[in-house]
Amino acid sequence: MRRVILLALLAFGGCKAESASVPDGRTDMPRPVQVAEIHLAPASEARAFTGVVRARREADIAFRTGGRITARLVELGQAVAAGQPLAGLDEADLTLGVRAAEAELSAAEAQSRQAAADAARSKALLAAGHVAAAYDDQRVAAARSAAEKVAAARANLDLLRRRLDYAQLRAPTAGVVTALLAETGQVVAEGQPVLRIANPEERELVVQIPEAAVAGLAEAAAEARFWARPGERHAARLRELAPQAETALRTYTARFSLPGAPDWVALGMTGTVRTVAAAATVATLPLSALHDRGQGPMVWKVERDRIAAVPVEVVSLGAVTAVLRGALVEGDQVVALGPQVLDPTSRVRVAGLRASSTLR
Repeated sequence: MRRVILLALLAFGGCKAESASVPDGRTDMPRPVQVAEIHLAPASEARAFTGVVRARREADIAFRTGGRITARLVELGQAVAAGQPLAGLDEADLTLGVRAAEAELSAAEAQSRQAAADAARSKALLAAGHVAAAYDDQRVAAARSAAEKVAAARANLDLLRRRLDYAQLRAPTAGVVTALLAETGQVVAEGQPVLRIANPEERELVVQIPEAAVAGLAEAAAEARFWARPGERHAARLRELAPQAETALRTYTARFSLPGAPDWVALGMTGTVRTVAAAATVATLPLSALHDRGQGPMVWKVERDRIAAVPVEVVSLGAVTAVLRGALVEGDQVVALGPQVLDPTSRVRVAGLRASSTLR
């Protein structure tokens, strides 16, 4: 009896060992996975730059002659019309110069008349044979020299009269006084700025652009918002981009024109330019499809019953979805749930297809 039981146990152990040595067919069965389908769409990169409203045309105004300022007729922020007096210089020295030039002109005219009369007499004497031709040539040359001196004295008088007129500084164009650079009593040189006038008709938003944002800025759509009224949007257009970066900030100065800007947009206001530039196509996938095996972000692409790793670049992350860029093809399917439990040797089968926004 004992021998029968022992033989039965040995037979049972052999069967168990044999069954353990045979792999279970279920271990090689494909894993069911939920997938998401790739749909590509053009992406847009939005950027914001803060700047200040400036006038497109702004100029420093200076006297065209030197002297001591005796009057300043405008104040900061005052609107001025073309030709309006802005400031005046002491005219005493300039007036004396005009009087001296007038006297020089009178003397030159008298000398010219005398020289012309001598030349006329010399012609008569030459015709009568009483003087040599060389003597007549000298008198004619003296008359011409005296006439040229009259012309020079007249030109000098005109110049000094203009300088006297330059003692009154007038606005070259209509605008607004944006800076006062000199005060009454100050002695200024010719060409030294006294004040600054800006034309408020054409206003621009001046911003600083970092190096990384320069490329594609000209093609980007832009709009402006102002801190005074953040809820309003206004059209903006890039008019000018500096060809060279500033030495201190290493940024490029950009000027965005504001066509049709309302009257409340004043010079000096702070505003923000928002640009939207077209970028490469991207795909929106479930956040759970994103995986990293130590070599950067990737997704598992389903190819029949096998999977392949596709490296991706993360453009943005949301609460549920991720916007990705990479070697993704329209219509491809990627594993949407549990990518961390898979490896390149895993076999899979599609168990369901979900929209990107329904997966976590």
